[in-house]
Amino acid sequence: MLTPPVDRLSALGVQRRYRKNAVLIEEGDVGDSIYIVLSGKLRAYVSDSRGREVTMALHGPGEYVGEMSLDGGRRSASVQAIETTVCSVVTRETVLQHIAADPEFALGLIERLIRRARLATESARSMALLDVYSRLRALLERRAVPVGDGTRVVAERLTHLQIASEIGCSREMVSRLLKDLESGGYLQVVQRQLVLMQDLPARW
Repeated sequence: MLTPPVDRLSALGVQRRYRKNAVLIEEGDVGDSIYIVLSGKLRAYVSDSRGREVTMALHGPGEYVGEMSLDGGRRSASVQAIETTVCSVVTRETVLQHIAADPEFALGLIERLIRRARLATESARSMALLDVYSRLRALLERRAVPVGDGTRVVAERLTHLQIASEIGCSREMVSRLLKDLESGGYLQVVQRQLVLMQDLPARW
């Protein structure tokens, strides 16, 4: 659901529909718009010359991407639709006018940029200081939700490649760790969902 400040800005944009896997933003391009998600889901990611990718964040309805280029600079990440997605596309000029006219939105934008900076710092710390298993454990613990039988389920059906992209390692490493956790009785795969049968060990 869109908050009132974002809803007001969304009404000033043009609605566009993007098919699954469509790339809305290319890292390095000069940006002139932000994208407000009305339905569906977007993935922000960075990549290198060898095609390796690291997912920075996922964005659902009510969220927006592209605000980092409001200074007229180049896009800092690419953005892809991971399912059919509808966005309101708002030009930089319109956004800047709206910031001046709507202090509530301006404050929300500042808070969002602060959260992004904190998340980027935490991500950098994780990549530098945590081993691959610790990053995998953190991701599973963060995504898992309790269910009635005492287990926890990662509701989103994540592929090994998606997990690898989020924690910055190879798909083969993710597959091996998940298989080891399953063999140890910590995890089960039920209808393509990861089920945590008990607390994951601190070390592996």
